[in-house]
Amino acid sequence: MSDTKWVYGFDEVADAQAAVGGDWDEVRGLLGGKGANLGEMTRLGVPVPPGFTITTEACLAYLDAGEQFPGDSWAQAEAALARVEEATGKTFGDKDNPLLVSCRSGAKFSMPGMMDTVLNIGLNDDVAEGMIALTGDARFVYDSYRRLIQMFGSVVLGLDDEPFEEVLTGARKAAGVASDSELPPEALLGVIAEFKQLAPAFPSDPREQLKLAAEAVFRSWNGKRAIDYRNAAGIAHDLGTAVNIQTMVFGNMGDTSATGVAMSRNATTGENKVEGDFLVNAQGEDVVAGTRPTLHVEDMAEIMPDSYAEFIDIAGRLEQHYHEMQDMEFTIERGTLWLLQTRDGKRTAQAAVRIAVDQAEEGLIDRKTAVSRVSPDQVDFFLHPQFSAESKAAAGKLAEGLNVSPGAAVGQVAFTADLAESWAKDEGRKVIMVRPETKPDDVHGMLAAEGILTSKGGRTSHAALVARQFGKPAVVGVAEMEIDLKAHTMSVGGATVSEGDWISIDGTTGEVFTGQLETLVPDISDPWLMKLLSWADEFRTLGVWANADYPVDAERARRYGAEGIGLARTEHMFFETERLPLVQKMITTEDPAARQEALDGLLPYQRGDFAGLFRAMDGLPVIIRLIDPPLHEFLPEHGQLLRDIAAAQVSLAAGEGDASGLEAKIAADTAMLERVEALHEANPMLGTRGVRLGIMIPELTRMQVRAIFEAACEAAKDGVDVHPEVMIPLTSHVNELKRQRSVLEAEAKAVMEEQGIEVDYKFGTMIEIPRAALTADEVAEYAQFFSFGTNDLTQTTYGISRDDAESGFLMAYLEQGILTENPFATIDRNGIGKLMGIAVEGGRSTRPDLEIGICGEHGGDPKSIALCHELGLNYVSCSPFRVPIARLAAAQAALRSA
Repeated sequence: MSDTKWVYGFDEVADAQAAVGGDWDEVRGLLGGKGANLGEMTRLGVPVPPGFTITTEACLAYLDAGEQFPGDSWAQAEAALARVEEATGKTFGDKDNPLLVSCRSGAKFSMPGMMDTVLNIGLNDDVAEGMIALTGDARFVYDSYRRLIQMFGSVVLGLDDEPFEEVLTGARKAAGVASDSELPPEALLGVIAEFKQLAPAFPSDPREQLKLAAEAVFRSWNGKRAIDYRNAAGIAHDLGTAVNIQTMVFGNMGDTSATGVAMSRNATTGENKVEGDFLVNAQGEDVVAGTRPTLHVEDMAEIMPDSYAEFIDIAGRLEQHYHEMQDMEFTIERGTLWLLQTRDGKRTAQAAVRIAVDQAEEGLIDRKTAVSRVSPDQVDFFLHPQFSAESKAAAGKLAEGLNVSPGAAVGQVAFTADLAESWAKDEGRKVIMVRPETKPDDVHGMLAAEGILTSKGGRTSHAALVARQFGKPAVVGVAEMEIDLKAHTMSVGGATVSEGDWISIDGTTGEVFTGQLETLVPDISDPWLMKLLSWADEFRTLGVWANADYPVDAERARRYGAEGIGLARTEHMFFETERLPLVQKMITTEDPAARQEALDGLLPYQRGDFAGLFRAMDGLPVIIRLIDPPLHEFLPEHGQLLRDIAAAQVSLAAGEGDASGLEAKIAADTAMLERVEALHEANPMLGTRGVRLGIMIPELTRMQVRAIFEAACEAAKDGVDVHPEVMIPLTSHVNELKRQRSVLEAEAKAVMEEQGIEVDYKFGTMIEIPRAALTADEVAEYAQFFSFGTNDLTQTTYGISRDDAESGFLMAYLEQGILTENPFATIDRNGIGKLMGIAVEGGRSTRPDLEIGICGEHGGDPKSIALCHELGLNYVSCSPFRVPIARLAAAQAALRSA
């Protein structure tokens, strides 16, 4: 025997814990979540069928060795099987008193349905006859036997499942029954004979069955669906899966037997009430596959009251023990309840928030745990669009099913996972994947789709579990919907929907509509979310501000919990219809008086913009960035001007239209063309923009500062508590800031003198050029605050254009692993992060009270927020819709560092 222990019995979980130093997370890593929990339930005295776990270490060694069991690992498994025989009083492969086992996967992190399972291992012709003699129930035995051959053929031998299903369909039709559970013994014997023909390599030796099944489970770790799932869930690929060999208990032994899956709380709403599905006289795969209509677990209270009461008691005990909502698989064999698995339950975003808050208020967890347990992505889901009541009323309902994963989804119908993925990824279409029921092999299509719709399945079906895990709106179990996969149509009542047609599904209500329904952006008012975010605010040290250009955006940001405006982009305001002609006049004229006239015309517009922001953010800081983009962005496109001039010349030559009007247009467009060409720069994003533009046209930024301070003084006189902060963009050298601040501060003081009122203000700069970060100690002499513009800082540090890179080589870099993350989505910690650290240290060495924040799109990214917390920034600023996410992410960063 080797020194390495590859196998642990369920009653040896304490040994496994000791082997990894007592850390329960390490136990889960060694035994997988399922094996660790089976061992823990055994230790707690919960009724668990005896069994053992082959470790994840054995899986990795098996795969590394070219799919060979390492060392004496299989000998250890044989020895563990002997202990199970002793515990049950049964013998594996013995026809007189046979032991049957299941072989299931179990990785550290739950991956429902993504890896393989084989049930009823140990059956062959002789054992089947012996079991019939022992139980007196030929139907049960033959049903179990045909299930083994079918699962073994699909999982171990890699055979297509459809031919097996066709045999069952033919058998039901011949017997005149509606479900497999109604097939008589003689019909099942015929099914077994046909299954053997479909799977001629099925071994009759039980020990060979077991070994091959364990190998198939190990191999399934590298299966496509498992890899797709891990990629989507962010699970590492080097963990491996354990194999759990467990004594079979049977839910298909008649009307006193049953099988089911249930959650200790409602996985859709979070309500503190057991929720789930079960079937009488069935095996577990029947429940999760969605191939048979299920009963609600509450129905057990009438059908099997004693088992139901015992299950409710165990569910409560397990939740108290794990301090988490539990997802449990159970089987009732002739009135005896057995637990086959427990794990932390997958849940919707709404349920995750409610469960965390409720469990904290129940005293099961503390508030820090509640805040840490909800992911920022789950908060994001509260801001997903919903259907408007008007659009639903106008559309008319097509069908209704179970509302298993909330949210609104609109897309074109795709009946296969491959098509759903192709349409979504290759053609950019929005897709609703429609299936009778989903299987693990469909996961790539489910991940690509906007939403999921099935005609079969219950609240614990595969479709429901995966949809909840990944926040996909889903409606399942639409019984009246008939799907014709060959014709690529679905029919409900008299309506037929073809592949490619648009439908809309409401996973919150379970409704299905034809066509494309209008969606609304919801306002977050969920009381549990509000409470969770208020707890998050208690723990975070990082402020959360918002990027907002208009009062309506500022008001929304404030409702969502923003503590200031970190970026108001003045140039966005210039593009409005009545302002653009003034902007273009200011740019194109070479007459100083005409330019000033245009600026005077813009002043009241800008003043009104800023006054609205100050009023919306009464008592909170508002950072207004002076004009940043190059001037050519406000002018007509060069090629369009050439085309317009040419068209007017053709019309004039042909005598078409008003000649004087055409001549005037040609003259005006030609003058504009000359100005566009004069302003042309080879690389405008690194040209005359930001602070450079303010130095070249000082009257432009003076007008903006006058508008800011006139608005601030006006609002202050009305009792608004104003805190304007003026931000000068694109500084690279301290002298730029020195020159521009002196000019602009003089204008600010002049306005306050004119208005006879003083307002509290700051002047600062964006740090978006590497040189500014490297010389931050100098820049801080003239800046009262820094704000990292991480979009431009990333572009200028990497030397790449975001617009070009994200549609070209950057995506290839990510696919090839050259870069592990998109630096425009998450701050590059080792590059941009280091520059930020240098700037923070340098700036505060000169000005210890320097206010520092971030206003790029990274301000709403949880990983970037964690970096900002570590660097000691004062705040992050993000889109109003990301403010709730940033509040939670900032709290989690603080809790982790504490």
